[in-house]
Amino acid sequence: MAITTGTEAPELAGHPLLGSMSDLKNDSLGTFLRARREHGDVVRIVAGPPGIRATVYGVFSAEGAQQVLAGESANFRKDNAFYQEIRESFGNGLLTSQDEDYLRQRRLVQPLFTRRRVDGYAAAIAAEVTTLTEEWRDAGAEPVDVLDEMARLALRAVARILFGTDVDAAVEIVGSAFPELGAYVLRRGYSPLNVPRSWPTPANRRAAAVHRALYEVCDRIIAGRRSSDGASPGDGQDLLTLLVEAESAEDGSFDATELREQVLVFLLAGHETTATSLGFALHLLALHPAEQKRAHEEVDRVLGGRTPGAGDLDALPYVTQVLKEAMRLFPAAAVIGRRAVVETRIGGVTVPAGSDVIVAPWVTHRHPDYWEDAERFDPDRFTPEAEAARPRYAWFPFGGGPRACIGQHFSMLESVIALAMILQRYEFEAVDTEVPVAPAITLQAMGPARCRLKPRQA
Repeated sequence: MAITTGTEAPELAGHPLLGSMSDLKNDSLGTFLRARREHGDVVRIVAGPPGIRATVYGVFSAEGAQQVLAGESANFRKDNAFYQEIRESFGNGLLTSQDEDYLRQRRLVQPLFTRRRVDGYAAAIAAEVTTLTEEWRDAGAEPVDVLDEMARLALRAVARILFGTDVDAAVEIVGSAFPELGAYVLRRGYSPLNVPRSWPTPANRRAAAVHRALYEVCDRIIAGRRSSDGASPGDGQDLLTLLVEAESAEDGSFDATELREQVLVFLLAGHETTATSLGFALHLLALHPAEQKRAHEEVDRVLGGRTPGAGDLDALPYVTQVLKEAMRLFPAAAVIGRRAVVETRIGGVTVPAGSDVIVAPWVTHRHPDYWEDAERFDPDRFTPEAEAARPRYAWFPFGGGPRACIGQHFSMLESVIALAMILQRYEFEAVDTEVPVAPAITLQAMGPARCRLKPRQA
C-alpha cells in the first residue's frame, strides 16, 4: 500500500481523459475499496472529461469518518449535488435540511423518537410480521426473495406507524414511486451535466408524474388528519398525529408542506434502511446454517413461542449481533457525502475548501485495521468485548455525530422483533449465494436473494 507523504492526497489512477468515470459508473463500491487498498485512507478520485471533471476525496479510516461526521462536522455540509437532488424530489426534511431549519425540525421531532415512545410501536411491528409469516405459509414451496419481502414488510410497518389505519392508502404509491424517484435522483446526482427539471424530457415528465402522485397521497392523508384536529382513525398515537400536534414556544409547529417533507423522509429512511438490514440478515443466515441454528436456539430459549416485545431486546444478544454483522457487510448507507467548507487536514492530507468528500461505511466496515478476514460473516464480531476494542467509527451504519439517524432505535427495535419472529416460524436455505449490490439513495440489490422456507414446528 502506498503511504501518503506531504499534504496532497494521492490520486487513484484512471483513464487519461475520463479519469475514474467508467470505474465509478460500473462499480463505485469496488472502486472505493481499490482506492483504499492502493493508496491508503485519504484518496483523491477524479472523474469526467477535461473542463467538467469532478474531484472527490474518499476518507476511509474510522478516525477520518469521526472527524468528518462528528469532531469537525460543522466544516462538512450537505451541500453537494446529490443532496440537492434528494431535496428536490423528497423535500427539505430531516435528511437534507441544514442550519436553523435542521435544528428546528430536530427539536420538534426529537420527542417523538424517545426510547419510551418508540418502544410503544412494538405491537404494530409484530402485527405486520405476523401477517407476513402467515402469508408465507399459504405460499407453498416456492422460494421467496427475502430482500423483496423485507422491503414489503418494512414499508407496511413504517406506514402503519406513520399513518395508523390509513396504511393501505400510502403503501401502493410509495412502493412504486420510491424506486423510480430514487433512480432518477441517482442519475442526476452523479451526472456532470443535467438539463433543468422543468424541461419536458421523457425522464423529467415521468419523474414529475411520480412526484405528484407521491405528494398527493401524503397531502390527502395529512389534510384529513388536520381537518379532524389531529384525531387519528386509530388510537391517536400514530406518528403523523404526533407530528401534527408537535409544537413549542420556540419553534412553533409544522405547516402542511413541512409535514409532508417529514413524512416522506420517514417513509424513505424508515423502510429502506430496515429492509436492507433484515433482508441481508436472512440471506446471510441462510448461507450459514451453524449461525442460523444458534439464532434459532436463542429465540426458542428466550421467547418460548411468545411474541417478542421491546423489553426482549436485551435478552436477544445473538439476534442483535446477527443484524449488526449484516449491517457491517451490507450497510444501507454505503456511502455518505459532504462538502468541505474550509480547508481541512484529514490523516495528514490537505482537503481544500469546497471539495466534495465521502466517507464510506462499505469500505471502513471492511478495513483490515479493524476487521480480520473482513468478508467473512461472523456475528461474534459484535460481542460487547469485541465492540469495546474497536474505534467508535469502525462501524457506523447510522452515520454519526449531530446528523446521526434519529430513528436508529426504531430501526433496531423493528429489526430485532421481526428477525426473532421470523426465526420462530421458519428455517431458511439459500437459493442465491451471491447478491450484487450498488449504492443509490440507499444500498440497492441488483439481483434476488431467494431462499427456501421450511416451517418450524410450533
